[in-house]
Amino acid sequence: MHAPNGVGGGRVTTDEAGDQGRSHSGAATPSLKPDSPEGFSEEKPVKVGQELDVEITEMSRRGDGIARIQGFVVFVPRATNGQKVKIKVASVRPNFAVAEIIEQSV
Repeated sequence: MHAPNGVGGGRVTTDEAGDQGRSHSGAATPSLKPDSPEGFSEEKPVKVGQELDVEITEMSRRGDGIARIQGFVVFVPRATNGQKVKIKVASVRPNFAVAEIIEQSV
């Protein structure tokens, strides 16, 4: 008995099928520069040294609190979910920032 076409042999990918420039889902893939993150322009909503009053709305897998400023993720070590704190931004990366707690809110 013979296996149906494509089974047991090499799989045909979308690129081999002639859909170059498309993802495996068939959608066109945008051309992005490696150093330009999707979703955020060069101007981030936070800057190093900036102080902000935030609420921790999530927890990371590593146990850091997460606040969001205009959708931009800010990791806050030693913060807990639901906590309201004043933070100082320590570093800003392309897709996230890290901040330290400088004051507990009441």
